[in-house]
Amino acid sequence: MNLKHNIKKLYLLKAVKWFMIVMPIIVLFFESKGLSLTQIMILQGTYSLFVALFEIPSGFFSDLYGRKNSLVIGSIFLFLGYVIFSFFSGFSEFLFAQILLGIGGSLISGADSAILYDTLLEINEDNEYTKIEGRTYAIGNFSEGIAGVLGGFLAITSLNMPVYIQTIVMFLSIPIAMTLVEPKSSYKLAKSFSSIITVVKDTFIHQRKLRWYIIYSSSMGIATLSIAWFVQPFLMEIDTPIVYFGIIWAFLNFTAGITSYYSYLFTNDNLLIYISLIMITSLVLLGFNISYFGLIFIILIYLLRGVITPNLRNLININSTSERRATVLSLRSFVIRISFAIIAPILGYITDAYDLSIVFYVLAFIVGFASLFAAFKLKITN
Repeated sequence: MNLKHNIKKLYLLKAVKWFMIVMPIIVLFFESKGLSLTQIMILQGTYSLFVALFEIPSGFFSDLYGRKNSLVIGSIFLFLGYVIFSFFSGFSEFLFAQILLGIGGSLISGADSAILYDTLLEINEDNEYTKIEGRTYAIGNFSEGIAGVLGGFLAITSLNMPVYIQTIVMFLSIPIAMTLVEPKSSYKLAKSFSSIITVVKDTFIHQRKLRWYIIYSSSMGIATLSIAWFVQPFLMEIDTPIVYFGIIWAFLNFTAGITSYYSYLFTNDNLLIYISLIMITSLVLLGFNISYFGLIFIILIYLLRGVITPNLRNLININSTSERRATVLSLRSFVIRISFAIIAPILGYITDAYDLSIVFYVLAFIVGFASLFAAFKLKITN
């Protein structure tokens, strides 16, 4: 089979997986089932925790048994999670669903980027990775944007309907993942747990650039994940009609998709510092503007998200080797998810007990300190 076809299949897989009809109204869906915002953020924290717990083992599984197998099994877990959302209700049932989604997400995280990079490596086009990863990310954002409009309109009549359709969409990702071809360059690690320890130690102790790229990437991941989950509470706070939830969600994802598509053009040596400063400023000004004017700063954060994600994945790939690429990418996601699992319930509690604006100030401080420190370390390392 033609290995080059993997690229188009990964585009399609990204489009299907990111066709998240449910995302613009997921907070409303949970609230309709009687959950508080604190409980909702506990659910998201649980998802992130299980992504984190299984992140490194799943990356090792992907390196050992193949990226394709990891993507297929991960897709099955995601489908089962949405089956529970569709036919059950209650905090406990949703908690179990989030665990399944977390395991599925961990199996996919890293494996998709790793199989793409190794595919390009084998066909001698690895220098095109940032451009193709950017296109893949853009396709995902455009897909999520289109789905968001549909989800917003469906939610007017039923908050359950988007969840039912989401379950069908997730099922479609399984046969797509099964058609992928494993690159020969996906070398296998030794079959022992010590191999994971070796990769972790090398990444965080010996590979200084890789360590700081992961820390910087993780700080940006925390910022963008948090904003994604607080868009809906923000819109509710400013009394936005439900019909506009999907449209706004679509617009945000389109903006990220556009900058992602052209992310390979952003190669300035001081890019990481500029991104940090703009992110901090946007979060602080968002806290000062809990109004429709504040949407400007949310849009700016989504624009940054499109630029930084493909570039950081490329930098991490460049500083990794094929036999451990999925594991290293999983380490990145592990740090993001474990951090978000800790901070998400706290942010939810702050919103319930105090004020939404404080959430953005807290994020500005945490993200600003971590990202600027990592960027400075990378600057002196280079």
